Amino acid sequence: QPRLLESGGGSVQTGGALKLSCAVSGVRFSSLILGWFRQAPGKTRERVAFIGDDMSTLYIDSVKGRFTISRDNRKNTLYLQMNSLEPEDTATYFCVADQYPSKLWDGNADYWGQGTQVTVSS
Repeated sequence: QPRLLESGGGSVQTGGALKLSCAVSGVRFSSLILGWFRQAPGKTRERVAFIGDDMSTLYIDSVKGRFTISRDNRKNTLYLQMNSLEPEDTATYFCVADQYPSKLWDGNADYWGQGTQVTVSS
């Protein structure tokens, strides 16, 4: 049974940094397309960043230059380094995975983590 387990969330002040991790088990990690979504209270779920099996990356405009997505295929782990955090980044962050990029992009990925909370105070 595939399992995605996020960690690394927390509370920081504006300008601070956090690194999220997502440990993946029960599925062939190296072939997966991986990504992060987030959802703030009262708002729709939002794409944040994606990384392909070829290490190509994609970010939404609001996090470009501040966030870095990466993966370690030896450790079966996905990461999101978040720098220069802003109050608008406050949300629950979800790790997602699928074999098909379109499903990931559309928010219909097969595999989701339970989420980790990130709170940025001004």
